[in-house]
Amino acid sequence: MNEIVFLSPNNKEPFTTSEVIAECCDVKHHAVQQMIQKNEKEFQSFGLLAFEMRAVKTNRGVKYQKIYHLNEQQATLLMTFMRNSEIVKAFKVELVRQFYAMREELRAVRAAKEIRKPIRKSLTDAIQELPDSPHKQFKYSQYTDLAYKTALGKTAKQIRQERGGGKKANASNFLTSREIDSVSKNESNIAVLLDLGLEYKEIKDIMMRKR
Repeated sequence: MNEIVFLSPNNKEPFTTSEVIAECCDVKHHAVQQMIQKNEKEFQSFGLLAFEMRAVKTNRGVKYQKIYHLNEQQATLLMTFMRNSEIVKAFKVELVRQFYAMREELRAVRAAKEIRKPIRKSLTDAIQELPDSPHKQFKYSQYTDLAYKTALGKTAKQIRQERGGGKKANASNFLTSREIDSVSKNESNIAVLLDLGLEYKEIKDIMMRKR
């Protein structure tokens, strides 16, 4: 079964959606929406009942559809309201498995972020020690993008754009724990090279060879 539980951004709790549940349980999305709306108070007792409005093209133009984002308890509650067909039972098993996996990933993400904090600080400190120049303020994003590009093949901006983050969003909030580890490793290497007095082009050449 495809991915049915999500962790994006990674500083929020794992969730699934009403659309995923409808598709995997072979029921109409409208029926799932009605079930949630009819029992709204019960769902809200397990946390904020979040949703997104998604544009859907129809023969009459564009229509906006409400897609609910359900945390683990809300998703479990919804499944208790559904008839226990073989499809639904199989989905429940996979839902439990993926929520567990995402909880483990969330723990790994939090640990990776804690490890990254001093590494990130060592990089910003190394940049701060560079000689003053009109372009010094851009060095932070320049070296950050170098760390991302050599770790993931994409800049921080590209990560934000591809994974649904806004312009001011922190790109690291859209990374997996392994991706955070990779970026951290590169930030550490860049900080060391800066401390050695190397220029950007020299550092870039070294980092590109390490890929």
